[in-house]
Amino acid sequence: MDISENDLDDLIYAKSLLENPGLAVKITSALGTPIEKGIDLLPKGWHAMVEKGTRKALEASVTSAILTMNTRQQRDSANRIHKMMVAGIGAAGGFWGLPAISIELPLSTTVMLRSIADIARSEGHDLNSAAIKMSCLEVFAFGGPGKNDDSAETGYFAVRTALAKAVNDAAKHIASKGLAESSAPALVRLITQITSRFGVQVTEKIAAQSIPLLGAAGGAVINTLFIDHFQTMARGHFMVLRLEAKYGEEVIRKLYNSEDLGDRTEDLGNRAKDLGDRTEG
Repeated sequence: MDISENDLDDLIYAKSLLENPGLAVKITSALGTPIEKGIDLLPKGWHAMVEKGTRKALEASVTSAILTMNTRQQRDSANRIHKMMVAGIGAAGGFWGLPAISIELPLSTTVMLRSIADIARSEGHDLNSAAIKMSCLEVFAFGGPGKNDDSAETGYFAVRTALAKAVNDAAKHIASKGLAESSAPALVRLITQITSRFGVQVTEKIAAQSIPLLGAAGGAVINTLFIDHFQTMARGHFMVLRLEAKYGEEVIRKLYNSEDLGDRTEDLGNRAKDLGDRTEG
């Protein structure tokens, strides 16, 4: 199937977003301090606490983030507003330190999920769709390429493949029962799988906040990077889903992984800038 030039540009741009560096690289670049320094400062048993906190944050956000939105009206996403909200939450968390993470993380995650849903809507997706709601939650599993990733198949599409059954099962449950029954086994299984991936980024965020002398200002910066990362993943993800709805998943997947598409990433130019401006709306 032939794909239009504009849609091909969108796919190139989506791939450039989804292959952005991971959160740890972004935080290290912004702060000039390796994440490992903060990880060394975390108390013993912190990984278990992160997993528990991450799961609770996802469970708390899954019903509240989408239900209050206008689910059909398509408009540019309000990324800056959501960044300001998360930055404020991060500043408060940075001031109070690690003890505040149990409060700060659920609040940040809820705002982030709302921002992800906002981006989905801006790409033309219907938030009344159970599948799109679960795709919003799925974004938290996209950490970006790691240092050992050597192809697109080990990144974005690999994560989607790993989560496909859980996403579909949860979507079927939500379509029939609604989001009110958040403890349903299908949704619990999806959250469990996402937690193991999202927890990596949460650990990196907490580790950065553990570095001495960062304080409130550092918490705001780190939270801004935190939400920016997932806004970027969401934009790429929902652009790909929009194109898959139009051309078919297999067609878009093959194009995404083709060498020709990789060669054209150097020609983004003004098209990427225009899309980037829209993303920052």
